[in-house]
Amino acid sequence: MSTRIAFLKGHGTENDFVIVPDPENAVDLSPAAVAALCDRRAGIGGDGLLHVVRSAAHPEARAMAAETEWFMDYRNGDGSVAEMCGNGVRVFARYLQRAGHVSEGDVAVATRGGVKSVHLAKEGDVTVGMGRALLPEGDVTVSVGGRSWPARNVNMGNPHAVAFVDDLAHAGDLLAPPPFSPPSAYPDGVNVEFVVDRGPRHVALRVHERGSGETRSCGTGACAVAVAAARRDGADPSVTGTPATYTVDVPGGTLVITERPDGEIEMTGPAVIVAEGVIEPEWLENALR
Repeated sequence: MSTRIAFLKGHGTENDFVIVPDPENAVDLSPAAVAALCDRRAGIGGDGLLHVVRSAAHPEARAMAAETEWFMDYRNGDGSVAEMCGNGVRVFARYLQRAGHVSEGDVAVATRGGVKSVHLAKEGDVTVGMGRALLPEGDVTVSVGGRSWPARNVNMGNPHAVAFVDDLAHAGDLLAPPPFSPPSAYPDGVNVEFVVDRGPRHVALRVHERGSGETRSCGTGACAVAVAAARRDGADPSVTGTPATYTVDVPGGTLVITERPDGEIEMTGPAVIVAEGVIEPEWLENALR
């Protein structure tokens, strides 16, 4: 890899990302390269990587090119591919705005979890239409340190197990993926959220993200938690016709999640571009040896 590659660094509620603009999909971002870039001591550092590609230039997004020009080719910090990242979509859209590719207002972003609608203000928070939650049937259990809790299975384009606990410390160090059962519930792994109540329609979480470990925030996880909390509390907007809004505290800040009567979920929160620079090709080549 002999050319210098541009990058930016951004975060949404401290869920942080390396951003690699690559409109024509010309940069070979192998899993090893992504993991090296996301390494917090030897690389740039990030929970994941946002590969910015035109939809028409990426084989996984060409079918969505008629709906939107831009595809968020999202990778976890270990280099694995992920379907969606809610905080990442906000930061991705903020980058498009900063680069002059889009202006304030409504923007569509292609992801492996489908096309997401983003509303960009000139400044301040960003709102993302996260789609509908799927609630697969069947009992799920998650465990930490010999203790187990029932969990709600929620799919937000990626899989989540939401467990309500008495104390967030019960989640342990979250360095390793919390065991879950049955194994058939999540054949490709799962994001696990541990949740406590803070007040009426106000919860807080800690999360182990599949492929990244514990992160400061997880947008799809906050949505999954809000839906699980609403059902636990007896609220189903599709039945009542009334939107359900939850404030979700994450270690890196606060997100506001609203589930509408049509099932659509909206997430509002910050998106910040921190820095930009150039990846030295010699460093990347050495890191991949």
